[in-house]
This record gives sequence, structure tokens and C-alpha cells, in this order.
Amino acid sequence: MFAIVQSGGKQYKVSEGDIITVEKLVNAVGDKVKLEVLLVSDNGKVVAGNPFVQGAECEAEVVAHGKGDKIVVFKYKPKKNERKKQGHRQPFTQLKILSIKK
Repeated sequence: MFAIVQSGGKQYKVSEGDIITVEKLVNAVGDKVKLEVLLVSDNGKVVAGNPFVQGAECEAEVVAHGKGDKIVVFKYKPKKNERKKQGHRQPFTQLKILSIKK
């Protein structure tokens, strides 16, 4: 059984026991979170929502918070001696999928 869930404007394919990385959530580590279910598949039987599946529920637990790898943003204008170097680390939250119910 798997489901397509939505969090932070992105969609993820999940099964029970999976650990996924989503955009940062404000919940503390150990909190339970309910995710919006867009599609549920159970042994080939697919139920799609419009936009969400009525009565379907995906429960996850917050495992950790962190920051992603650093990316370097370098902007410059040739022949003008104009340079700007920035770094960025995107914050994330790791979730463990506890249950998927139809």
C-alpha cells in the first residue's frame, strides 16, 4: 500500500515506515503530523482525490530537523568589477510515516 501526500507545496510517494525529507515544519521532534492525501493505492486498487481523498489519512512523526548541503550563489557583471557571493542552506524536517488509512 502506498499513498501520494502533499506537504510544503510538494508531493511525495510514501509507504508505512518510510522516512521522507520535507520543507521545514514548525512542529517539535516527536510530534505527530497529519499529511494531506492526494491518492491511495492498495494492491492495485487506486483511489484518486479531487483534490484530496475523502476519509483518507496519513499520520507521520517528526524525526529530526536540519539544514541541507550548502549551495553557492555567485553573481557578477563582467568588466564592471561587480561580484556578489552568497551561500544558502535550505532547512528541512524529516518525517517517519506511521500509518496510511483509507
